[in-house]
Amino acid sequence: MTSLAELGREIGGIAERVGPSVVGIGNRWRGGSGVVIGENRILTNAHNLHGDEVTITFADGRSADAKALGVDTDGDLAILEAPTDGAAALELGADAPGVGAPVVALGNPNGHGPRVTFGFVSGTGRSFRGPRGRRVAGAVEHTAPLMPGSSGGPVVDLDGKLLGINTNRLGNGFYLAIAADETLRERISALGRGETPTRRRLGVGLAPSHVARQLRRAVGLDERDGLLVREVEDDSPAAKAGIAEGDLIVAAGGRAIESADDLFEALGGSGPLEITVVRGAEEKTVTVAE
Repeated sequence: MTSLAELGREIGGIAERVGPSVVGIGNRWRGGSGVVIGENRILTNAHNLHGDEVTITFADGRSADAKALGVDTDGDLAILEAPTDGAAALELGADAPGVGAPVVALGNPNGHGPRVTFGFVSGTGRSFRGPRGRRVAGAVEHTAPLMPGSSGGPVVDLDGKLLGINTNRLGNGFYLAIAADETLRERISALGRGETPTRRRLGVGLAPSHVARQLRRAVGLDERDGLLVREVEDDSPAAKAGIAEGDLIVAAGGRAIESADDLFEALGGSGPLEITVVRGAEEKTVTVAE
């Protein structure tokens, strides 16, 4: 009982120290949480933003208008500028947490005040899909429960140092956080300078390989591994290259395409990209400009 009481007091101390640095993003209908990481700088998930300007609510109930300085949609991170008025910036943890490390997660859902929970690191080096489907690697998995609207809030160690940014609810009591490692420091610095990363995109909607095989079999065509193009945005790089709805993308940049991750990796290169598609029974190669 004594140990539980001591742990409770420790968590309460973290809530008192870190809670004022956790903000609500948006309103009761849509939004999430964020964390102060510098003077007039707030870090949150990109999926919490709906436009360049957003309202934030501090732990004391004060509201302010914030402006997005830099947004990495694929990496699900954003830096906001807003008057933090003395709210302390969280310090990034020096060491990456290992499995079994105790953690405390905080959020400020709907701006109704900080919520604080306790758990343990259950896995490291996990991955999840960003808002546009790209794979984000290196996440920390933990068991500190989170209310809806807590994404973008911090997960911290027992010293109150930032270990990660909560971003994804796995279900069954598991959650993912973007690790607060050296890579995150660099991304925060770049986003704070307004350096929003740009990544090549095709502008297509895709169906996975198993769906493509089923559809080709249903119409009497040979089965092929690849990604089926379900739609093409007008005036997109794909449309300009001649890719059409119904095409099967089977290779890009000289490598076979069997999954969305294969295609995203190919799109990460520079220069014109050659993409091989199968249209009906005909195979052709098109070039997507950089």
